Amino acid sequence: MTEGRKLPRERVVLARRRGARIVRTRVEVQEQTEVGDAMVRSLVRAQLWLSVRLAALTLCILFAIPLVGLLVPAYSHATLFGIRLPWLILGIAVYPLLLGVGWVYVRQAERTEQEFVDLVDD
Repeated sequence: MTEGRKLPRERVVLARRRGARIVRTRVEVQEQTEVGDAMVRSLVRAQLWLSVRLAALTLCILFAIPLVGLLVPAYSHATLFGIRLPWLILGIAVYPLLLGVGWVYVRQAERTEQEFVDLVDD
């Protein structure tokens, strides 16, 4: 070997791996094997958990509106256009809340599905 001149690095493989199972996740899902079934169940579980969390949040907000009316008499007796404020909130302001919750659900569910597809395609 000459001074100052280096040879390029070479990768030395002493033994080839034989019998190592190549994981093909797309095939696992399509053929509904145990691994594929577990992956699909995981996706369904993640989407179910998302829907339960968003439903609980929505119900807490919706139940808080009349509860605040019971606990704060000034809020309960306040009127706007001759209609009590809690009824206006329940009748009008709830729809943007539901629209927002639906938008968040769709966005998060699509993100979960995309992560699943990325995992399957690897």
